[in-house]
Amino acid sequence: MEHRTLGNQGLAGAAIGYGAMGISLAYGPGDEQQGIDTIRRAHELGVTFFDTAELYGWGENEKIVGRAVAGFRDEIVLATKFGFTREYGTDSRPEHIREVLDNSLRYLGVDHVDVLYQHRVDPQVPIEDVAGTVGELIAQGKVKYLGLSEAGPQTIRRAHAVHPVSVLQTEYSLFERDVEQLFPTLTELGIGFVPYSPLGRGFITGAAKPAGEYDPTDMRNHDPRWQPGNFEKNTEAVRRLGDLAAGKGCTISQLALAWLLTRGEHIVPIPGTRSPARVEENVGAAEVALTAADLAAIDEILPTGGYGARYAERSLPNWV
Repeated sequence: MEHRTLGNQGLAGAAIGYGAMGISLAYGPGDEQQGIDTIRRAHELGVTFFDTAELYGWGENEKIVGRAVAGFRDEIVLATKFGFTREYGTDSRPEHIREVLDNSLRYLGVDHVDVLYQHRVDPQVPIEDVAGTVGELIAQGKVKYLGLSEAGPQTIRRAHAVHPVSVLQTEYSLFERDVEQLFPTLTELGIGFVPYSPLGRGFITGAAKPAGEYDPTDMRNHDPRWQPGNFEKNTEAVRRLGDLAAGKGCTISQLALAWLLTRGEHIVPIPGTRSPARVEENVGAAEVALTAADLAAIDEILPTGGYGARYAERSLPNWV
């Protein structure tokens, strides 16, 4: 699989990564062994960028990822995140960052992580203090690269002035394109980009069900894109994407991931799945070549993204 650089600080990985959140959180009950098998299959297929976080089960997801990658840890990029409280508030105080990282290293069974992200911007803690703290952890050898998640241009610039930011992670897909406004800033500063939920939380797989038909713990029951009115419009858009994909001999998911890979050379999406077969499908997207006509057809179907916000209004991140 093609390898890509993520920014100017030396971070690199295969063109398709893997997001582990869904093994433990947000999509109904998971199966630990199936998650481990899926991660190991991803590695067999050439995936080298694996993403987890403290939030995903308060250490449980990191433990699963750690067990899964133990046999090839030195061959991969391992990313985790800090910044949430158990009440889903934010806490990026320097002492909390250090505590969370030490826990993460223990849960993962490693002596360092490659990328440490601030999971969400903390309005109570200056981003300069956050970047400085992670810079100290980098100097200590516990972390290699600083990442931010759901941060805006001013925050990115202020952090970067203290310690180089290697990568930004934010939701980005055919359904969610708002982050494109940040791309000029990332290009100017030499920062890579990691799209999470690159398949629209699973909607752009062709397997979406209406809200209310998922397990009660599944976040899609409350996602605005699954609500009546939006759901039907999004379903029709995915149907049209499916027709285009079929004409190219690929799946809808592969078409959507291949589209992301055309958005820039420093982009590595991290689709998540609990299925080894889905990993095989996702990795196959790296071999799908899209023509100018394909891209124009996609833009005609979804010129500005999907229908409905990606979060309920009260929980939308505030990019500053």
